[in-house]
Amino acid sequence: MKKTDFRLLYLTAETWPTFRVDVNVLFGKELPKLSIFSDLVTGKSNHSDNTCNWGGGELILCDISDGPIKKYTSMLLHGIRYLFCVSPHNYDAIQVRDMPVLAAIGLFASRLKGLDFYYWMSYPIPEGQIELARERGLSAGVIKYLFPWFRGRIGKFLLYKIIFPNADHVFVQSNRMKSDMVARGIDPMRMTAVPMGVDLQGIDIETKPLPDEPRLVGRKVLIYLGTLDRPRRIETLFEMLALIKVQMPSVMLLLVGDTEDALHRDWLKMKAQESGVADDVVWTGWLPVSEGWRYVKAAALGLSPIPRGPLLDCGSPTKVPEYLALGIPVVCNDNPDQEAIIRESGAGVCVSYSADSFAAAVMGVLSWSEDRRERAIASGRAYVNKHRGYELLSKNVASAYRLLSEQVAAA
Repeated sequence: MKKTDFRLLYLTAETWPTFRVDVNVLFGKELPKLSIFSDLVTGKSNHSDNTCNWGGGELILCDISDGPIKKYTSMLLHGIRYLFCVSPHNYDAIQVRDMPVLAAIGLFASRLKGLDFYYWMSYPIPEGQIELARERGLSAGVIKYLFPWFRGRIGKFLLYKIIFPNADHVFVQSNRMKSDMVARGIDPMRMTAVPMGVDLQGIDIETKPLPDEPRLVGRKVLIYLGTLDRPRRIETLFEMLALIKVQMPSVMLLLVGDTEDALHRDWLKMKAQESGVADDVVWTGWLPVSEGWRYVKAAALGLSPIPRGPLLDCGSPTKVPEYLALGIPVVCNDNPDQEAIIRESGAGVCVSYSADSFAAAVMGVLSWSEDRRERAIASGRAYVNKHRGYELLSKNVASAYRLLSEQVAAA
């Protein structure tokens, strides 16, 4: 009998519950419809929401309630435990996402067990860790400096010298990331680019109108949805807001997201004060996805700043396709992926990331006629429906897994 199901042991750096759509929606919702299942191995803190369901297969969780070093160690040991328990009778492949050390061990385990090994790269984790250490310096303490520095250095060696040359396949975040890896000598035929998409069905079903929110009444709302981590340079949006308010006093900035770096959060709030816009910025913190979407639908315009550089140029930001699917125009900067979306859809404005250029672009979009705005919104939705829905993306990923499986069977 021909085997139709395909099953992964999927070890991911995204802890449970995850709101990353390329985990939760792609692997937990859409791929199972195509008989691609994933038993998810990751960590969960005691304070996590227990109401989330994983539709992709089995959840294999460990406790990560302690600090970052203990959290990292717990997830590493938890992953190792299950890597060496895996059986080719139960799984078709091992896949590791964004964890180079665990991936190196997983590569060894896959060869020992006679399984395929895949690496999923959503971000250049080693380079990100090295950059984090550099930005922190010793002012945050020796341990907080050395821990990411060593993780980055070790991870970089393992990723580019061991994992990529030997993995059976590598899934990358964008065509730009694929090009970057080809420049490092990785065979393009062993890579598949999977850009970020949108759960179109979820948006249609879950996004109800936002109840009257006193903080938004009578304001022109600009929304930023996502992480406030250091690499995003959110402080530039405060400078932008100060420039816009000179001509549009009713404008306000809504930040739906957060950072785990408490020192950086405090620094951002200080920068808002220094820019004179602290009373015009609303911080919601992290919200459930559907709640964040409701705030987006209440906004006049979506902002997607992704500073240029090797770390973020290779990404595929989620915000632009989500904004367009939710029916608001976008102002973003020239990150390769989102620049292509805006150019092809005509649903916003793409400029360089500076306070001046963003302020000019925002005021321009807010001044659009109603007819132009409606045309842009319709064009943006049509683009996302055609190119970035997870129903479509899941078929592409499933085809890649099926092809890999057929190659193994034929070998």
